[in-house]
Amino acid sequence: MVTTVGLVGIGVLVVVHTALAALVTRLFRNRLETGWGSAIYAAVGGAFVLFVSTLVLSGIFGIGGNLGSRYTAVLVVIAMPLMLGITFDYFWMPSPDEVELPESLDSR
Repeated sequence: MVTTVGLVGIGVLVVVHTALAALVTRLFRNRLETGWGSAIYAAVGGAFVLFVSTLVLSGIFGIGGNLGSRYTAVLVVIAMPLMLGITFDYFWMPSPDEVELPESLDSR
């Protein structure tokens, strides 16, 4: 049975993991030149980052609640935020090619 405090903890995990997934996706989109490479790395690398974050936040710090099964926990805490973060970065944020960067200090 999930308590109210557990639901708030799970909500915090989902929000933090969605932000982490969007950040990891943006990092791979900026660093890699291929379209499919960055998508594959964002899915695999993002899932790994969220897995480690889940272990740290829910294991060491005790944030979250008991969802009843491992599959439900993986779906709610890792898969859903990963899909939301990737969607947020690909569809809402501008493409890395469209963003103008300031001149670097090395060009002086």
